[in-house]
Amino acid sequence: MDDSFDINSEIAKAETLPSSFYRSQKVFDLIKERVFVRSWHWMGMEKDLLPVDGSVCPVTLYENYLDEPIILAKDKGGKVRSLSNVCTHRANLVVQNPGKQSRLTCMYHGRQFNLDGTFKSMPEFSEAENFPRPCDDLHKFSAVSLKGHLFTNLDPIFSFDSIQDALNERIGFLPLSEFKIDQSLSKDYLINSHWALYCDNYLEGFHIPFVHPELNDALDYSSYKSEIYEFCNLQIGYSSGGEEIFDLPKDHPDFGKEVAAFYFWIFPNIMLNFYPWGLSVNIVKPVSLNRTKVSFITYIYDEDKFDNGAGALLDKVEREDEFVVESVHKGLKSRFYRAGRFSPNKEKGVHQFHSLLAKFLRED
Repeated sequence: MDDSFDINSEIAKAETLPSSFYRSQKVFDLIKERVFVRSWHWMGMEKDLLPVDGSVCPVTLYENYLDEPIILAKDKGGKVRSLSNVCTHRANLVVQNPGKQSRLTCMYHGRQFNLDGTFKSMPEFSEAENFPRPCDDLHKFSAVSLKGHLFTNLDPIFSFDSIQDALNERIGFLPLSEFKIDQSLSKDYLINSHWALYCDNYLEGFHIPFVHPELNDALDYSSYKSEIYEFCNLQIGYSSGGEEIFDLPKDHPDFGKEVAAFYFWIFPNIMLNFYPWGLSVNIVKPVSLNRTKVSFITYIYDEDKFDNGAGALLDKVEREDEFVVESVHKGLKSRFYRAGRFSPNKEKGVHQFHSLLAKFLRED
């Protein structure tokens, strides 16, 4: 089987990724290194992970998939860093639990690091030649903050700047630092499908009238639109009337319009869904070729608006999406289906996603 893929840049002529993409274990494994290792990942809100200066928080990035141990650390000056959580002596995990520390100390042999990851000291190494070296520092990863939301990248090949600009243009007016996580509304969903199918489904509103009748009643489907940026895209859901809408400032691109939801997607698997009541973060996590975990993390800003509008039925809409995504996953096993076509008007986001996946897979 040929594992190279190409998507025509003209959506009116393009075919989707073939069924072999979703069925191949080899491709699934390649995606780990060529896509996920090179992309940006949402970690959470700084105020939750690193509440005070001197805070450290260990994270395993995509446990049982990437399995990359990371330390998020905030130094005494308030600067946040993303570091490898692997000691440069014998690979022990340096930080085991979140908390406040003045330095990072490996409990195996006592090697110490500063909160910026630089080597500080090591017992019994006075006779070691050419020591310490730069490689004795903890490896540093890229880290950025978007209005208090932390993102990191293991091996970046694209900047976060264009993504940040796109988000700030539309949701920069929102006081995200005031949003509060609601653990009771946050949950994980296990889906019996390839992870990319879940993203395919998210990236188009084409299915809304057919799969989500109640959501369709809340949104004006005729005005639903997608906007494409370099490594992200935006779907805008307009109110059909009577639902909660954003109070947009006069300098906003959508001022005067009744926007019920901003649905942002960041390549390859981050979904930031903004509603008048707050934010629903959805992270799509590959588990295996045929299984996916989707984490929903809910942040509330205006609780009084939660039960009204496009974001009021998150769990019901999720269950409806699960059903159709699992159905597509079964259909892709057919011997008689190879690929489909894109709707030029309704599937711009899916076309972008497939194009980026094909591009990343071609680049070693």
